[in-house]
Amino acid sequence: MANDFDLSRFLPYALNQAAEATSVGFQKYYRQKYGMLRTEWRVLFHLGQYGAMTAKELCARASLHKTKVSRAVQALERKRFLSRTTQEHDRRYETLALTRQGQDVYADLYEAARKYDADLSSHFSPQEREILNRCLERIARI
Repeated sequence: MANDFDLSRFLPYALNQAAEATSVGFQKYYRQKYGMLRTEWRVLFHLGQYGAMTAKELCARASLHKTKVSRAVQALERKRFLSRTTQEHDRRYETLALTRQGQDVYADLYEAARKYDADLSSHFSPQEREILNRCLERIARI
């Protein structure tokens, strides 16, 4: 049987491999310094970047499953990085927000992420980086 399919050139596979390879270094930083998992980092960053929101809003904005968000929220609350406030108009919903400690962690991770991104970007010319960003944005809209 002729096999002319090259898995390494299969775009979903190649994108996943690139995402994993580029995430490892930064993951080490937030895991070692704050004991956070990837989903916790994403939840913390979304709250830091966009402000307080419900878990449902966070799921939609971050493209995360509600179970993963729920676990991350619990872990971040245990670490005192996040607080939950029941909404007065509908007690079924809670507003999630970073605590002062969570804001400090976000500020630290924000700077670390900027430095890590700059290091990754240094492997590309400005034109290559622009093309890469445009391609990734286009893929995300498919």
